[in-house]
Amino acid sequence: MQKLWHSLSNRILYLIGALVVMGLMGFGFYLQYVKHQDPCPLCMVQRVIFIAIMAGFILAALHHPKKTGQRIYAGIIGFFSLSGIAVASRHIWIQHLPKDQVPACGPGLDYMLETMPMANVLKELLHGSGECAAKGWTFLTLGIPEWSLLCYIALGVWAVMIAVRKG
Repeated sequence: MQKLWHSLSNRILYLIGALVVMGLMGFGFYLQYVKHQDPCPLCMVQRVIFIAIMAGFILAALHHPKKTGQRIYAGIIGFFSLSGIAVASRHIWIQHLPKDQVPACGPGLDYMLETMPMANVLKELLHGSGECAAKGWTFLTLGIPEWSLLCYIALGVWAVMIAVRKG
């Protein structure tokens, strides 16, 4: 495995990171449009963060940076991964609240975008709502926010591993 790791170029490794995120996004769209599990506000924020991580991997693959650039890309991807970890953790926390402590459901995103300033929309999205407490799809007893948390960790570690590898 170590031999394979050192035989691949950083461009390929960045591309693998982007493809993983594309697969995650594809699965999210499958859950939304085939299984009819509409994303809650925190899920939408997490999608945006996954898109930012994917963009970082794609830009790094296209740019093919040297060591300093690799560290910069690792920092950018790491920043978004940490942001995703924070949002996914909040989502997990909301899902594990007792029923009487779950926040009330808020207005829809379309309504908020039409009537509120963007700062308030972001605040409401990050706060979460009652619909964020609903547990949908699970695999191996973990729900979407738990799997997202693990993916954010893995993607951040992947970017750092590319930046610090000798090759």
